Amino acid sequence: MAKYRVQNPATGEIVETFESATDAEVEQQLAAADTAYRAWRDRSVQDRAGVVKRVAAIFGERRQELAEIIAIEMGKSIAESLDEVDFATAIIDYYAVHGPSLITDYEIPSTIPGKALIEHLPIGALLGVMPWNFPYYQVARFAAPNLVLGNTILLKHADICAKSNRVIQEIMEQAGVPVGGYQALFVSHDQIGRIIADPRVQGVSLTGSERAGAIIGAQAGAHLKKCVLELGGIDPMVVLDSDDVAAVAKAAWDFRTYNAGQVCNSNKRLIVMADIYDEFVAELVKLAEGLKPGDQLNLGEGEYVPLSTRAAAETVDAQVQKAVSEGARLLAGGVLSEGLGAHYSPAVLVDVPRKSESYREEIFGPVATVYRVTSDEEALELANDCALGLGGSVFSTDEARAARVASRLEVGMAHVNTIAAEAAEIPFGGVKRSGFGREMGPVGIGEFANKRLYFVSK
Repeated sequence: MAKYRVQNPATGEIVETFESATDAEVEQQLAAADTAYRAWRDRSVQDRAGVVKRVAAIFGERRQELAEIIAIEMGKSIAESLDEVDFATAIIDYYAVHGPSLITDYEIPSTIPGKALIEHLPIGALLGVMPWNFPYYQVARFAAPNLVLGNTILLKHADICAKSNRVIQEIMEQAGVPVGGYQALFVSHDQIGRIIADPRVQGVSLTGSERAGAIIGAQAGAHLKKCVLELGGIDPMVVLDSDDVAAVAKAAWDFRTYNAGQVCNSNKRLIVMADIYDEFVAELVKLAEGLKPGDQLNLGEGEYVPLSTRAAAETVDAQVQKAVSEGARLLAGGVLSEGLGAHYSPAVLVDVPRKSESYREEIFGPVATVYRVTSDEEALELANDCALGLGGSVFSTDEARAARVASRLEVGMAHVNTIAAEAAEIPFGGVKRSGFGREMGPVGIGEFANKRLYFVSK
């Protein structure tokens, strides 16, 4: 099988293949990124922001085309693909509009006679290693702020997202990003290591698995390079009480099955108070029953999309079967399609033993896993009993009660009465083994900035 390819996950058909880069080509890309950086950093921030603004405009103009590319690449429906293009466009536009003010120099008080300023300066070419679940959104939140700041981008995307990555480069150059300012890389793991080691590269951002984060983080550390790591989550959604259990269950199901459950900050653990647990689970089972596999390009009512690849669907199926072998119960769904396609029917899983291996594993697919608790303290203890710490949410008709629990969640993003607040201006990132650093919002643009002291003596 070709490494870099477009492969329709509904059928397994390889639609298009791409040549992997030679070492000589990687050297040319590194040189181009460095050359572009030295010119790009010298342009005014308003000029750079204007170029990024045009990137957003072109994303909007090519919205349908871009959506169709990722629907075929990784299997999300056209409706969800359009949502993603729109979100990526909003992020790019946010940094075009607000980026310059977010990196404006500011003065700090000093006991030494003179003026002390904090500047935000670019540092050089950056490597991004991005996953397949949101091919445009993941890139937008890394590339847009850094281009406004004055850095340049080398982007290694997932093996199945070669076409979308190449189109992003095309749009960047069409908008006026200098050649070399954004480059799609088709490289191997060994080549990634050499890119991180290269002195022309000053930082690396990865969104991916814990295993990939440990490898990239070690390589970055060995060469004293700044890195940002977003490594997934097993986010808790705690439901303490509700005056409309069906509505909360529907919200939980819709978010858990969005993008076929392939979302880092999805509500992967539903922690529900005992007095509403049975009704909540029954509502989930109702929502899971009677669904049929569908075509992501023309999805009908009651149909579900494939996962990103056959291997991904087989992994989810194996995880669910393992959980059942350890004592869990599968109440609905959980059927792996036959043949080469990657359909896996959205599932409801309960009674996962807390002493089992499955309890500690992230299921990156459409599986709603539900736990019963009898007190706020038990809910909180279970929510925090996790090596990962990306996001979490707490629901209650008593906002103060929900806030007391949410305030003690060991996560990077805590929510009350909503599963996940997501917008261009909202920072994203986690703690514990979910990684470190933040993307988006006012803080995202500072991760790869030289926050330089500039002092003028009196």
